[in-house]
Amino acid sequence: MSRIGNKIIAVPSGVKIQIKDDAVEVQGPKGKMRVVVPKGIHFEQKDGTLVAKRESDDKRALHGLARALVANAVTGVTTGFKKDLDIVGVGYRAEVKGKNVVLALGYSHPIEFPIPEGIAITIEKQVHMVVTGADKNQVGQVAANLRALRPPDPYKQKGVRITGERLKKKAGKAGAKSAAA
Repeated sequence: MSRIGNKIIAVPSGVKIQIKDDAVEVQGPKGKMRVVVPKGIHFEQKDGTLVAKRESDDKRALHGLARALVANAVTGVTTGFKKDLDIVGVGYRAEVKGKNVVLALGYSHPIEFPIPEGIAITIEKQVHMVVTGADKNQVGQVAANLRALRPPDPYKQKGVRITGERLKKKAGKAGAKSAAA
């Protein structure tokens, strides 16, 4: 019995839901999303709520997944999702120029990162980025791509990190004795 799949999705006012054969379309103040639903899973809409139903027990692995995807779409079009990133390092900074984020991350050249459609990136104090959007998957992927441009160094902790991310710091050289002695 799927606990997540059986949870009811509350649909806030101002959100329109259209249930089709293979997808659920969710439209709200932050945009419109279409979630493809696996075969054997269908949704029922009753007075402001949405319930995921499965045809048989062999679809139970997809039951919770489908429900979670639709719930994320409902949350995305109402409040949206955001990821905070911090840039740590001397001379490391970022700024938005048009539809690109220009990052100085210690390389010989600045890096231009194109902002995808449906994503907004704001920069605060040149070292704090906020990635926002309606699609949870896309927000997380853009944040991961930005982090991958300069992952945190395990020795000096310099680089791009997600705010609140715990890093393992490695100890440097422990004063090696000279080979001449």
